[in-house]
Amino acid sequence: MKLGIRIQLSVMMFLEFFIWGAWFVTMGTYLGNNLKAGGVEIGVAYQTQSIGAILAPFIIGLIADRFFPAQRILGVLHLGGAAMMYLASTADQFTAFYPYILIYMILYMPTLALVNSISFRQMQNPEQQFASVRVLGTIGWIVAGLTIGYLNWEQTGALQNTFRMAAAVSAILGIMSFTLPHTPPARAKGEPLTTREILGLDALGLLKDRSFLTFFLGSVLICIPLAFYYNFTNPFLNEVGMERAAAKMSMGQMSEALFLLLMPWFFKRLGVKKMLLLGMGAWALRYALFAFGDVGANYWMLILGIVLHGICYDFFFVTGQIYTDQRAGEQFKSSAQGLITLATYGVGMFIGSFVSGYIVDMYAIADGHDWRSIWLIPGGIALAIILAFMVLFKDPGIRRAKV
Repeated sequence: MKLGIRIQLSVMMFLEFFIWGAWFVTMGTYLGNNLKAGGVEIGVAYQTQSIGAILAPFIIGLIADRFFPAQRILGVLHLGGAAMMYLASTADQFTAFYPYILIYMILYMPTLALVNSISFRQMQNPEQQFASVRVLGTIGWIVAGLTIGYLNWEQTGALQNTFRMAAAVSAILGIMSFTLPHTPPARAKGEPLTTREILGLDALGLLKDRSFLTFFLGSVLICIPLAFYYNFTNPFLNEVGMERAAAKMSMGQMSEALFLLLMPWFFKRLGVKKMLLLGMGAWALRYALFAFGDVGANYWMLILGIVLHGICYDFFFVTGQIYTDQRAGEQFKSSAQGLITLATYGVGMFIGSFVSGYIVDMYAIADGHDWRSIWLIPGGIALAIILAFMVLFKDPGIRRAKV
């Protein structure tokens, strides 16, 4: 891969995830403080991610893979997203805000697959070359959080600027996309494509295996406590008095990048089952730390809870992707990954966003929320999933696989 193309792809990844990190982390705080939204409304706003994830395969499968070059679709989606982000920043109540963020996520979620597709098509050896390009996305998310913290938008009540910042960068990436390397449709126009293939349903036969079924159901269920973190950590940290919470939360992505590099070392020594259990265990520990942490003597608990994100995400989700790839076989690799994505970011996060919003509203008190009770609930859910998984899942013994 030529240096010029590597730079283009790296900048694309940086901007792609800067955009997402620029508003997603602090949206709950913005909705609660600026638009006076309750927990259920915040949960509904975060559900738009799941709706976008469910619809994304259709956009990719029916349009990007068949009719138009991927880089042009990426450009159109980001330009449309820029308009939706700006309009969202002008809304003065939740009912006006919601349609904009819903349309935005329907436009944005397909771009996650498009940037990967554009990258893979330019690489001679994706297994060796992709990680060094994709890590720029994590850095982009980190820089977005640090920018919000540096500009102090949380403490000054100016979080509407996060949407405007995302809109501006989305417009830049939209324009830049038309200059990216040409990535023509992967399929001929007349080549048939079924709904089963789009949604990954061709891989349903894998669920006949008890261990894979356990992993599949565990993946759906673990996304319920996962939604608590994505949706309400920033409102929680701001409410308990942490300064520049968005910047502090970027340490989670720093941890994610570090553990991603260490994954091969851990994978060879621990194997699939222990890696998955450690990932789920980190979720339970994180929520316990949040439940008993504070901005005084137990401030370290809050920071450690954030830093655990690397283990939470990499050890469960990345290991799960590797396990799925190994179990699926050549014929159903893409379908199996699509099925897991639909189950987690689609179904699991959709349920989790509603449940988390309902729980947060249930524990609202006069001067904020009873956060200890709130965090112990997803911690308990994660612990129950761990115990069931420990009994039902059998390690297939693929511990020497290349990662």
